[in-house]
Amino acid sequence: MKKVKKEKRICFVVMGFGKKTDFETGRVLDLDKSYKNMIKPAVEAAGLKCVRADEIVHSGLIDVPMYEQLLNADVVVADLSTSNKNAFYELGVRHALRPFTTVIIAEDGIKTFPFDLNHVSIRKYHHLGEDIGFEEVMRFRQQLTKAIKEIMKKDPRDKDSPVYAFLNGLNPPALAAAVQANIQEAIDTGLQIHNKEAELRDEKYANKNKSVNSGLPGELKTHNDLMQQVDEAQKNGDWIKAKKLLTSVRKMKKDEMKKQGMTKKEVMKQPEDAYILQRLALVTYKSKLPNEKDALLEAHQLLKLLKPDTSNDIETLGLWGAVHKRLWDLEKMPDYLDEAVRAYGRGFYICNDYYNGINFAFLLNVRAAQSTDRAEAIADFVEANRVRKEVLSICEQWLKDNPIPSNDKVPEMAINTYLKSWYWVMATIGESLVGLGDEKNARKVLNEAYEKAPEGWMKQSTKEQLNKLIPLFNDSPLKYIITK
Repeated sequence: MKKVKKEKRICFVVMGFGKKTDFETGRVLDLDKSYKNMIKPAVEAAGLKCVRADEIVHSGLIDVPMYEQLLNADVVVADLSTSNKNAFYELGVRHALRPFTTVIIAEDGIKTFPFDLNHVSIRKYHHLGEDIGFEEVMRFRQQLTKAIKEIMKKDPRDKDSPVYAFLNGLNPPALAAAVQANIQEAIDTGLQIHNKEAELRDEKYANKNKSVNSGLPGELKTHNDLMQQVDEAQKNGDWIKAKKLLTSVRKMKKDEMKKQGMTKKEVMKQPEDAYILQRLALVTYKSKLPNEKDALLEAHQLLKLLKPDTSNDIETLGLWGAVHKRLWDLEKMPDYLDEAVRAYGRGFYICNDYYNGINFAFLLNVRAAQSTDRAEAIADFVEANRVRKEVLSICEQWLKDNPIPSNDKVPEMAINTYLKSWYWVMATIGESLVGLGDEKNARKVLNEAYEKAPEGWMKQSTKEQLNKLIPLFNDSPLKYIITK
């Protein structure tokens, strides 16, 4: 008799996708790195199939399979990093539906948790922002795998849901009853979408985007599939393909809203996914099509949807600054320069990071060199030097906190990832020293960075920036200061 293959138990992961800003600290975290490098490998090592919402293949509303997973998954891992609203909400749903097998994790930069979670066990890991150190990845993987194995082994299982811990005698709902109630509600409210209509709509959508969404014959593309293709296209410098893919993802999200019964007008009023718009703006201006100016103006319009004038999102401010910095280079319009200065300045004071800081200092010097008002020129010049001193402290602290991995077993890919971050920190130190007039130490630091640059373009980019910076000091406005 043929043995029936036992299906793997499921672990559903609740978390944000892509790069998200933690508004409490101003840091930007790449949550996909948390998922791909730590969470998914840890879950699979525990013997479970790992699923995140963006990996679910579906033709209807994403809400239905998501709620089914929150109810029915053998384990749920909830990553609350950046205090993601959706993650908190979905954790609350899980706690209401299941008394046990929920694991909560978060990066250790979160300063405070809501009162309701103060008495709940939360496992923490250290995130560097763009990436996670190899040793930390391996440490937390083991910890998470162990935690999942332990909660699956226990019989009876501990109640990790505060709902069931404090409300004795409460019985969790059954999947069948929940599904039936969902169907009935859909019928009663007139929101039931006829299967045939949904199939035709999806077929029409798939055919329309066939040139973009290739790679999985006969299957619907998931959000995760498309974003992986975007990553690959960006890595290869194929900005046109990346733009087409992101445009497709953007349309998918709008189609989701229409499937929920929203009118076109209602869809237009809904806020868009900031991460998708940010990446779309980036690849748009990088494409330089139909020409560099028009590409920058198109990116400008995309970013305007994120309200950069009032936004505290560091990624939005950084892109807004980059677009206007390039528009200034092309058009030499003072308004573009002022907008770039404002964006990088706000980003630096919110995040206290070296990237925004060094760009802010550079543009202050550019504006000082252009100003016809001596007092304004002196003010910008002095502020640029103050910012560079702060940037130096930030970079020195980074090097102290992130020594080069010494473990012989560290994979080459992890070393390469570290060296990319290390290079930009060292290049920033070098540029700061140049701006502060310490040429001897600047040359020493820059030579060390150039020797270990993982990719040639990085070295070239630094040299181009320095070639723009150095002439700005030839006619310093400080000469107008009268000293006794």
